[in-house]
Amino acid sequence: MRLVQAASPNVGYIVVGTEAAASLIISAAQTAQFPPEERRTRPLEIAFLGRSNVGKSSLLNCLVKQPELAFTSARPGCTQLINFYRINEEIHFVDLPGYGYARVSLEQRANWKRLIEGYLLGRKNLALSFLVLDARRGWMNMDLELKAWLEFHNRRYQVIVTKIDKLKSNNELKSGLAAIQEELEDQEPLPFSAADGRGVREIWQVISKMKNQQ
Repeated sequence: MRLVQAASPNVGYIVVGTEAAASLIISAAQTAQFPPEERRTRPLEIAFLGRSNVGKSSLLNCLVKQPELAFTSARPGCTQLINFYRINEEIHFVDLPGYGYARVSLEQRANWKRLIEGYLLGRKNLALSFLVLDARRGWMNMDLELKAWLEFHNRRYQVIVTKIDKLKSNNELKSGLAAIQEELEDQEPLPFSAADGRGVREIWQVISKMKNQQ
C-alpha cells in the first residue's frame, strides 16, 4: 500500500494499492545507531509496541504484504533490537523489542528499557505508537503500565488487538473488545487478524490521518 495526495484538500492522503515497497533500514542496539532524522523529508515514524509473542511482526508483515520482512517466531523474545523499516520512502515502521519475556536477564531488560525510552522520548519523527494487545489475554499489567507511561509523557498511541481469529465466537470477540475498551477514553481498539487480513484497511486509515496532520 502507499499514500498519495487526494484530489480534494479536505481529504488529504488516501491509501491505494495492494503492496508497500518495504525494506529494513537498520537494527539498532543503541540510540546512536538510529537513522538520522531528515529535516527535509521527515518521514513519518510509526512505532509498534507490545508484549513478546503478541504478534507485532506478523502485523507489520501483513500491513505491507511482505510475509518475511519482519522475523516471526513462536518463541517469544526474538526481537531484541529496534528495527527500522522504510515504507515507500514516506513512512518508517519501527518495531521495538517485546516486553515481559521471562528468560531475559534483568540487565538485558534494563538495556531494552533504556533503548525503548530513548526512542520514544527523543524521536522527533515519531507520530504514533501502536500498542498491540493479544485478543485472548486483553490488558495485562505491563500493558497498562506502558499505556500510563505513554499518557504521562503525552505520546500519542492507538490500541490494536491481534489474533482475533483465535477467539471461538463473535460473542467472545465482542466481550474481549468491550473489556479492552473500558480502559480507553478517547479511542476504540482496532481488531486485527494476520490470518485473513481483517483490520488492515482500518489501520492504514489511521496512518493516513497521521500523515495528513504532518
